[in-house]
Amino acid sequence: MSMAIDSVLENILELARWAPSGDNTQPWRFEIVDARHIVVHGFDTRDHCVYDLDGHPSQLSLGALLESLAIAASVHGLLASVRRRPALPDTRPTFELAFLAQQGLGADPLAAFLTVRSVQRRPLSTRALSEAEKGALALALPPGYRIQWLEGFARRLAAARLMFANAKLRLTMPEAHQVHRAVIEWNARFSEDRIPDQALGVDPLTARLMRWIMQSWGRVEFFNRYLAGTVAPRLQMDLIPGLACAAHFVLLADGSPQGIDDYVAAGRAMQRFWLTATRLGLQLQPELTPLIFARYVREERTFSSTVGMRERAVALAGRCADLIGEDASRRAVFMGRIGAGAAATARSTRRPLTDLIMPGAA
Repeated sequence: MSMAIDSVLENILELARWAPSGDNTQPWRFEIVDARHIVVHGFDTRDHCVYDLDGHPSQLSLGALLESLAIAASVHGLLASVRRRPALPDTRPTFELAFLAQQGLGADPLAAFLTVRSVQRRPLSTRALSEAEKGALALALPPGYRIQWLEGFARRLAAARLMFANAKLRLTMPEAHQVHRAVIEWNARFSEDRIPDQALGVDPLTARLMRWIMQSWGRVEFFNRYLAGTVAPRLQMDLIPGLACAAHFVLLADGSPQGIDDYVAAGRAMQRFWLTATRLGLQLQPELTPLIFARYVREERTFSSTVGMRERAVALAGRCADLIGEDASRRAVFMGRIGAGAAATARSTRRPLTDLIMPGAA
């Protein structure tokens, strides 16, 4: 930063930068206009990440950031006014924010959980959520959204098996292998810009084996073909956690999301839901892969050059529709598992604020 930043604005940005993003990409940079005005310059990873279909997952993350900025601003009695700049490429969503003094505006109770909220990929309690917990989570959502719960052993098992099968698609696809190699930080408990291996939810031996195998696609193919190389990580990262939780859930919009504004709005709703779960002492893990590949199939989009991948994805899309409903699969904006349990002891952190503020902007 070229000069000192206003202390209130600095606090708002420090809190908001903890918003979630896929693979901890943090697809935003801040331009500081003055002490109460900023521009958020967003981007996406669609050009190299098979999961960032049309940039929509990154747009969800940008929505979570905008909601976090609004929550953090409330601590200082400021209302965040947001406007998206029109006529810019979809790959560069850009937002102008003004923080306006609002008499009588109290701090949002969720502000205390902005830095605490994180992903927990390890097993959780199978205790069913109480009606009070589910009610609080429903009330956290703005109009236009509702939660579909996948509860009870049979539905948890069906969801866990779906995640287990989707993981095989991910782990046998060269396009996904490139992403996985880039986003994992090995021998790490925390990572500023990736996912630390200790947060993946696998035991140390499996992590070491994964690291060695992932060094080349040839090793991946050999282990997958002859040594059931995907089984151990899928058991630990998908099947067991999929059973060991209170429920799986789907966040549904009233209508099928169509563009940037819809996905950004969904991201804002997602963040309030997730922060409320954290406030209730509940842990959460996103499960977006089934929704992403179901959309690839529904829109007849190519995602892999490998023979047989599309056929697998078609079968998985059918299983996803059987689990949550065909209409719901079109309106789903977020999916995950949830349950009581300890917070993760290893997690992604964030880039320092100095790295997120554009040069010469402060």
